[in-house]
Amino acid sequence: MTQASDFEKYINLADERLGTKALYVTDDWFADVNRMFQPEPAVWKEGVFDDNGKWMDGWESRRKRFEGHDYAVIKLGVPGTIKGVNIDTCHFTGNFPPSASLEACFSPDADPSDNTEWHEVLPAVALQGDSEHIHAIEDDRAWTHVRFNIYPDGGVARLRIYGVPFIDWANVDSNEQIDLAASLNGGRALACNDQHFGHMRNILNPGRGVNMGDGWETARRRTPGNDWVIVALGHPGVIERIVVDTHHFKGNYPDSCSIQAAYVKGGTDAQIETQSLYWSELLPSQKLEMHQEHSFSEQIKDLGTVTHVRLNIFPDGGISRLRLFGKVSAAK
Repeated sequence: MTQASDFEKYINLADERLGTKALYVTDDWFADVNRMFQPEPAVWKEGVFDDNGKWMDGWESRRKRFEGHDYAVIKLGVPGTIKGVNIDTCHFTGNFPPSASLEACFSPDADPSDNTEWHEVLPAVALQGDSEHIHAIEDDRAWTHVRFNIYPDGGVARLRIYGVPFIDWANVDSNEQIDLAASLNGGRALACNDQHFGHMRNILNPGRGVNMGDGWETARRRTPGNDWVIVALGHPGVIERIVVDTHHFKGNYPDSCSIQAAYVKGGTDAQIETQSLYWSELLPSQKLEMHQEHSFSEQIKDLGTVTHVRLNIFPDGGISRLRLFGKVSAAK
């Protein structure tokens, strides 16, 4: 059974914080279609009504009294390849659609028109009320827009579209220094030993963290050892500058950190986790302070081209962001 955790290593291409928005919707009488793209889980407001009816945290259309179905044309905040979809009907019980489907197109230079060719990426699937519906997508093509169809009408709380951002690496200047680990550049957090308070993927998010919840934070360690997270770079490259940001972490930042790295050829995520024990040291142990950016350049060891890093924090705590600036290299 497919679970949300299967796609947590990927970025949500339909996150409103990335600029996702609906360009057209057939009907959103009861609830604004753009609420589907909010990053927070849907909430229920007991007894709250507006001029059109019960306030719902999601997209809700009117009861259809004629032939057809409702749909929304959505511009993804980031073009990319779709790996999985989560159609969440949270709090919609007697008003959810019985089924839904998803189509997509690649139109980087213009919004879709009547002549746009749409491709089905998720055939119609059955929906239940107040439930998550998670489906893997087996398609390597990149998309800029999606058309979300609900049959015939009803409400959906959240639409999550997990995937890998589309980057035309052939056109990236080999002399340009970019953040090879950024989620917008295809970086992914693959594994960690603990993420009790904050998910590992947050350290690759755009911008600085908005609060402690927008970072990676482990539980208080009560046994020997240290905590760690493994990150896959968006493209092989040579790392020249590292930023470890403890923004918002004051009484709970790590005492120090180090980074290991390697060029990995093949292997599953589980196999990579085991291999990381023996990776070479890229950044020797560095002292950290609370609530600030730490930038390292001269301390970085020359390992050449790498594809993965392992950030070690000692002994535990929270990191807001990890930035790995460098230049792209050809694959070995």
